[in-house]
Order: sequence, then C-alpha cells, then structure tokens
Amino acid sequence: MVDYSRYQYILVEKKDGICKLTMNRPEALNAVGPELHPELESIFADVARDSEVRVVVLTGAGKAFSAGGDIKLMERGLDAPVADKTVGLFGEARRLIHNIIDVPQPIIAMVNGHAMGLGATLALFCDLVYVAEGARIGDPHVGVGLVAGDGGAVIWPLLIGIAKAKEYLLTGAPLGAKEAEQIGLINKAVPLEELESTVMAMAQRLAAGAPKAVQWTKMSINRHLRQAVTLVLDTSLALEGLSLGTQDHAAAVRAFLQKQMPQFEGR
Repeated sequence: MVDYSRYQYILVEKKDGICKLTMNRPEALNAVGPELHPELESIFADVARDSEVRVVVLTGAGKAFSAGGDIKLMERGLDAPVADKTVGLFGEARRLIHNIIDVPQPIIAMVNGHAMGLGATLALFCDLVYVAEGARIGDPHVGVGLVAGDGGAVIWPLLIGIAKAKEYLLTGAPLGAKEAEQIGLINKAVPLEELESTVMAMAQRLAAGAPKAVQWTKMSINRHLRQAVTLVLDTSLALEGLSLGTQDHAAAVRAFLQKQMPQFEGR
C-alpha cells in the first residue's frame, strides 16, 4: 500500500479504484512553483505502483485548474546564471513529463478552470481531458519571452496537427473549452456543474474494465507519445532554458507584474 501522507500541496482521495489528485494551491491558482512541482514529479510515480488504483483523476482546487508557471518566482530568478536555470528546468520538467507518461493506469484531467502554460501541459498529457465550459486553455510561454519547452511543443501537434499547434503556440493565444473540443485538443467541454459527475462516470467505467486490457491498450497508444517526447522534449527544454536568459524574457516578466504590455527587441 502506497503512503500519500507526505504530500502537502496535492490532496489524494482513493475510493473504489479511483484516485483523485487535487492540486491544492488555490490562493495561487495552483501555479506550479517550488512547492507543487516536486510533488507533481513524485505523485505520478507513486500512483503508478499503487496496485489499488485503476484510474487517476487530476484536478485543481478553487477556481483554476492551474495557472502554470509562477511569474513572481520567474522575477526572483531573473539574475540567476542561465546555466543554473537550464539545469534545474531540464531535470525537473523532464522528470515530470516522463513520470506522467509512465503511469500505466488511465489518467483523466478534470479541468475545472483555466489551464495555462504548464497547467495546460499537465492536462493535455492526461489520457482523457474534460474541461468546464467557461474555462480557457492555452500555452502563453511566448508571451513572457519563453520557448514552449515544458511539453507544449510535444503534445499540441500530436493532438491538433502542426499547423494549428503553431497558430496557438507561436501566438500564445488561449482558446475556450468549446473551441478546444471542436479542434480535438480535448475530449469534451462540459457545464461546470456537470463536470465532476461526467468525469466520475467515465472513471467508474474505466475502473470496471479489465485492468490489463485497459493499461496495455494505453501502453500501445502511448508509443506515439513516447516517440514524440524522444524527438522533441529535450530540444525544447534546452531552448526554453536559453530563453530564460534573454532580455526579452526579463522585460516580459517585469511588464506583466506592472500590468503593462512587453516590448520585445529580440535580445
């Protein structure tokens, strides 16, 4: 039996083979900072070896799924050596993505509110994605002068094709749940009041299935995902690390905190 008591920023609820993981930093819109990131890295390894779990549901506490990266943390790290930032980003982000796709049980993202940047990546790397109507999903890395390196460049083209992925990743433009469903980015847009019941009905259906058949089918399909991760992730993470050291990134972070539009100069 796996002990989840050490987790402070992820709530773990298990019942009838379903393990619900709730990112629990509602005051920060579940932004993934130094508190939450290491827990996300390890929680997927824990549920992967938990024989009592047949299905995983990932969601966020409060009004957001996850706002992605912590912009205030980015500001504090602006003066750190680029090499230090790149090494940290590379190891942590790479471990998180690999641990998600190593989970044998199906994972359902219950996106209760906005999912941005790394928040969108977390949702889209799940096997099924249900999003509340009214929520928005997007990867605005370029808006803060960064490469979409923590998984966005991997998963968006797989889901919606290269042309559409470029449209959203090169502009950072978010899209609503209905549009996301229409273009195949997510499985379904659901009224917020019906979101949990819809997700849990699917979770129960999967949990009632033959575990090995379900898991090995997922494993087979995920060969496509693993191939894309091998091809793209390390390059995109390395380039994101380099972009952390640009003047454009620093200018964008400061402009964001001052509620201004950044002026990019290509430096």
